[in-house]
Amino acid sequence: MKSLFTPETYVEIEKRINNLSNSSTASWGKMDVAQMLCHCKYPLKIALRNKSPKIKPNILAKILFKKSMYNDRPWRKNLPTHPSLKITDQKVFDTEKTELLELVSSFYDERNKKEWNPHPIFGTFTPQQWGQLQYKHLDHHLKQFNA
Repeated sequence: MKSLFTPETYVEIEKRINNLSNSSTASWGKMDVAQMLCHCKYPLKIALRNKSPKIKPNILAKILFKKSMYNDRPWRKNLPTHPSLKITDQKVFDTEKTELLELVSSFYDERNKKEWNPHPIFGTFTPQQWGQLQYKHLDHHLKQFNA
C-alpha cells in the first residue's frame, strides 16, 4: 500500500490534485470538485489535529472498518460519508485546492514523527498506517474525478 509519507507518492498526489480544474466532473457521488477538495481536507486536519469532528468513538466501526482504512483493497464507489464530514454548501475551487495542497504538504512534513494522537473514531494508528490512510482517502477521491 502506498503511503503519503513516501516522496514519490507525495509528488504523485500533488500532481493529481494540480491536474484538477474547476470543470472536473465526478464519475460517481454527489460532490462537485470544490466540495471534494474541501472534504479531503478533513482527514488531514484530523491527523494534524487542526480539526476534531463531532463524532463519538464507535467500537463497532473500529472493529469492522479500521483495517479497511489502510489495506490494499480499494474502497468501493459511493461509500456513505458520516454526516459531519459531508460537504453540501458551495465552495471556491481555487481556495479549496490551495488549502488541500498546503495540508498535504504539512502532513508530508510530519513523515518522521513517531508518536501520533489517536484517530477520534478508529483509535491508534502506526505512523505507517496514518500515511497509508491519507493516501487511500485522497486516491479514492482523485479517482472519483479521474485525476
